[in-house]
This record gives sequence, C-alpha cells and structure tokens, in this order.
Amino acid sequence: MKIAIISDSHDNLPNIEKAINYLNKQKIRLIIHCGDVCAPIILGEFAKLFKGKEIHVVKGNVDGDIEGFKSWAKKYPKIIYHGNTGKLEIDDLKIVFCHDPYVAKKMAQSQKYDFVFYGHSHKPWQEKVDKTEMINPGTLAGLFNKATFAIFDTETRKAQLVVLEKI
Repeated sequence: MKIAIISDSHDNLPNIEKAINYLNKQKIRLIIHCGDVCAPIILGEFAKLFKGKEIHVVKGNVDGDIEGFKSWAKKYPKIIYHGNTGKLEIDDLKIVFCHDPYVAKKMAQSQKYDFVFYGHSHKPWQEKVDKTEMINPGTLAGLFNKATFAIFDTETRKAQLVVLEKI
C-alpha cells in the first residue's frame, strides 16, 4: 500500500490542492498529516479533495483550536484526529506519527515502532535509529524550504520525496 506523508501545510490551499490532485492520480488511499494544518476549516478542504479516503491528523504547534479540529473530524468521518500522537498498524508495520522532532526521536529510541513520521522543522529528513526509521516529509506550504511531501510504500518500506514544483 502506498500512503502520503504530509506536514506543515499551513493553510496553503493552492499547494494542498496540487498535492492532493497528484495523490489522487497516484491512487494513494491514505494521508498521514504530521501537524500544522493551521485553520481547522482546511481539514474540510482536505476531505473534499481527497474524496472520502482516510486522512489521519495530529496536532501541530500552531494548530490551536482543538475543538474546531474535533468538530471537522466529526463532520467528515474519514478524517481521524489523533491529538498529539497517532498510531497505526498498516501491512504489519507499526507506525507512529507526531509533529515535534524531539518527541519523534524519543519514540524512535523506544524501539516499539518500525516507522516514526514527524514534521515541524520544514526540512525533509530521514534517519535510522536502531531498527526504527524516522521520516520528515518537509513542508507542504513551502515555508523556509521548497514545498515537499512524501509517498511511503509499505511493501518496499521506502519513502519517496516529492517536490511540489516538479509535479
């Protein structure tokens, strides 16, 4: 299964639209958003564009209106809001995701997970901590760095970085 890893979209609707249109063409069935969506109403845009497929979201440091996120998640049942940390098991892989790199590193060091996805730094990054792979997809908003996201293949266990301006 191929899934999208997105972080730090910061209300940049043109970039969100371009990325999700690409993901739909690639037949991606699930998005993991590692925080900093910003305005809760943007979750509705994600849901409409991603056409009823699952979107898992965690809180970022600028995602202040938690009740707003919860209400949008209720309005769109395919949006799963996890709070600060999300956990999924997909194709026998234990995946955890959060926003903060420090928290991500601690989770990787615990060796409880195969993969840890995170955001915040706006810098794409991948590193291995013992048996756990850490992946940061960068910033979809394109703040401080080029706009990027990742596509992760659970079969090959590899992530491909996608630079938005190249699609």
